Amino acid sequence: MSAPATPTHDEPHRQGLAERLNWLRAGVLGANDGIVSVAAVVVGVAGATSAVGPILTAGAAAVIGGAVSMALGEYVSVSSQRDTQHALIAKERAELQATPDEELDELAGLYRAKGLSDATAHRVAQELTAHDALAAHLDAELQITEGDVVSPWHAAFASGIAFVSGSILPMAAILLPPPQWRVPITFVAVLIALAVTGALAARIGGAAPGRAMIRTVVGGALALAATFAVGTLLDTSGVV
Repeated sequence: MSAPATPTHDEPHRQGLAERLNWLRAGVLGANDGIVSVAAVVVGVAGATSAVGPILTAGAAAVIGGAVSMALGEYVSVSSQRDTQHALIAKERAELQATPDEELDELAGLYRAKGLSDATAHRVAQELTAHDALAAHLDAELQITEGDVVSPWHAAFASGIAFVSGSILPMAAILLPPPQWRVPITFVAVLIALAVTGALAARIGGAAPGRAMIRTVVGGALALAATFAVGTLLDTSGVV
């Protein structure tokens, strides 16, 4: 007779998975935005002037403003999601206290809808209710657990730090090379970095990386080309 299977440490578990995926997603998207938005700003300024001062000033402003904006936007968005999750959990807890029999029948009905017989569905519902009624209903009805409630602070921190981390690449690429190589090197470095972040975002979401890489690279190339063209136009027209 074989020994019962025991969980291994390498296997993914649902507890806390939404939290980890949330800050991973925020981090990857923050880095992607940091690369694109800061690169677009510094390339645009570089199209108008080769002076380091204006490029550095504009780049620093883009880094600080972008990081704050990303962190704040992520905090507001995830706070709304968290409030909704808390409201759903509170509603389910109240229903279990007010109408436990109806909730038991509802849980059994959910398992019957998944293909279990009436007797089996009712037994499963009874056993799960006896163990943890709230957890059973959250899982069957809402596909969440109390541990899945996301933290807006974690998401905001990950997004802001990732934005700053992503912005380091375009800042270095535009400031370190000789003036004649600044824009070409920035273009190449940024597009390679966007391909990497696109692939990471796809892997986190369980999607194929190819299309995500193409989307991010094409979008980044268009942004850089547009801002460089505007900067060059402003310079040649004598506006700046």
